[in-house]
Amino acid sequence: MQQSLFFSVLVLANSPYQQTHFTTRVHNGIEYGDMQLIGEVYDILKNAAGMGNDEMATLFEEWNKGELDSYLIEITAKILAKKDDITDGYVVDHILDKTGMKGTGRWTVQEAAEQSVAAPVIAAALDSRYISGRKEERVAASKLLTGPSDGVPTVDKAQLISDLQAALYCAKVASYAQGLGIIKAASDKNEWNVDLSLCASMWRGGCIIRAGLLNKITAAFEKDASLANLLVDPGFAKELNERQLAWRRVVSLGVASGIATPAMSAALGYFDQYRRESLPANLIQGQRDFFGGHTYQRKDREGTFHTLWDDTHKDIGDLTGRTAGEV
Repeated sequence: MQQSLFFSVLVLANSPYQQTHFTTRVHNGIEYGDMQLIGEVYDILKNAAGMGNDEMATLFEEWNKGELDSYLIEITAKILAKKDDITDGYVVDHILDKTGMKGTGRWTVQEAAEQSVAAPVIAAALDSRYISGRKEERVAASKLLTGPSDGVPTVDKAQLISDLQAALYCAKVASYAQGLGIIKAASDKNEWNVDLSLCASMWRGGCIIRAGLLNKITAAFEKDASLANLLVDPGFAKELNERQLAWRRVVSLGVASGIATPAMSAALGYFDQYRRESLPANLIQGQRDFFGGHTYQRKDREGTFHTLWDDTHKDIGDLTGRTAGEV
């Protein structure tokens, strides 16, 4: 019902069917990432902060009154607080840790690859569902594979909760940036002229990913419709820069504790790669030229180049066709 309303609103906005269908499915991919991020925060609250379901439910209720206000945060609080009518415990503790899916997350990752757009948060969420589905294998592996011998490091609970709030906010921004990047790339390629501010605005009503954050996203694209990436909006850039240490502490705690944070880590990795002027891609391109003669460009001059790296390499002649097939 939520997605049907979203679909209807876009149709009322006179969006062509193809771009409407595309945008709806990317929405579902963002949903995968959002749910996985919340799941990872729940895991840390439970297993690192030692919080019980009622305490976590209260925390999510509080978070839903602030910058993390969203439908998924709202229902998380309700799910955590729900008592089981079969036992004396909570429903969530009796749900098998095996996440189902209908395939929209897979489609979003495939489309991201088709558009040459990085979407590591959505991909991490999809991979996590695949791993969750291998429950029997995980049960067997748990008897053989171990985590850190010292267990979970001692943490300041109040500081951890504050860090988790900041980290979740930052990761959500990165996740939305990736989903909107897919839409932007497809729109540019197909000349759809998708209005990303309108897209974000539509997502605020009746969608599973509806959130207060979308108000800021709408404003960012209204201010600059040609924004290359949500991360470089001045307002979001300032928030990410100010909160990154909390984000890093959460990911570091997960690594030190053996608590997997694939989506949170992927979001931080995306941020760290996107913010850097220089990446180690120069070495990788050198490797490609070494084993395949794929050539490379230089920083100090124009043109296409190839190096005879050792005595086994021969002159490959005209370089103009060596980059054919690059995507």
